[in-house]
Amino acid sequence: MLFDRLRTSGVLISIAVASLYADANFSVPGAAGLYLFPLLLFFALGTALDLCGMFLRVGFPVHRGVILSATALIVLSPYVPVVWNTLAAGKPDTVSAYPANCPIGQMGWIVLATIFAAMMFFLDEMKDYSVGSDPSGVLRRLVASMFTATYVGLPMSLLVVLRGLGEADIGDATASNWGMAALLTMIAVTKFSDAGAYFTGKSIGRTKLIPRLSPGKTWEGSVGGVVVSTLVAAGCIAYLFPAIAGEGSAPPLSLAFVLGPLLAVFGMVGDLAESLVKRACGAKDSGNLLPGLGGVWDVTDSLIFASLPAFLCFAAVA
Repeated sequence: MLFDRLRTSGVLISIAVASLYADANFSVPGAAGLYLFPLLLFFALGTALDLCGMFLRVGFPVHRGVILSATALIVLSPYVPVVWNTLAAGKPDTVSAYPANCPIGQMGWIVLATIFAAMMFFLDEMKDYSVGSDPSGVLRRLVASMFTATYVGLPMSLLVVLRGLGEADIGDATASNWGMAALLTMIAVTKFSDAGAYFTGKSIGRTKLIPRLSPGKTWEGSVGGVVVSTLVAAGCIAYLFPAIAGEGSAPPLSLAFVLGPLLAVFGMVGDLAESLVKRACGAKDSGNLLPGLGGVWDVTDSLIFASLPAFLCFAAVA
């Protein structure tokens, strides 16, 4: 079990580091995040697949293929300007840069993709509907499908937008890695918060947080997670930003005292949300795609909700 956990973690970390390195060093100015899309797509589709398994476990007759397609559509939607600018950089004489004043930016593409995903689910139901169809099955499938696609797709697509914050304009000599520093900070703060809460709870935890959902979580551990996340946020702002994005690029250090607690709390809620679904479905792990770790959702649970405050905080100072 421990060997499987270490082996799977090592493979995931190696792939993640390689993807992040490639995106930081080889991205075209104005097209940040292109090298991250296979990694994001894997985590998004893996999480959606885990959720589909949960719904099927309790009798929700969801159509996995349609859900995975809709989730992928939402996750990949903010890449439209990224791919456009990549093509423009390679063929400047024939392809112009994505219009800066275009009313449909990355966020606009995400909205359009979400609306289209909803239409996909309705069309899927229309295809098989008959007079004798079970109305509860139709409604449960629609609700479960839309929930999965948006719960997974929207936060993951927001990470693409986060990566592009502070990005250089197409045609500049070098790409900016400010958004990369922000993305790495978000991941580091959220995951170190999880670890801080776990070890603090193990050592001095006495007061249970929500024992009916997660018996191991304590109030003391939660406070420890907030403290650790704030310290890690401060360290990332002080050292990671200058190292990756250059001297003078770091946001104000005071941001750590907002970002750290927010990511700790939102990440913990994301963890508890997964615990709620697993307990409702009678499952120990969300899936078995990652040997030793469980399902992909067991890895992404805290990051999904943490993406929102991370984006808002960094967008405010970009």
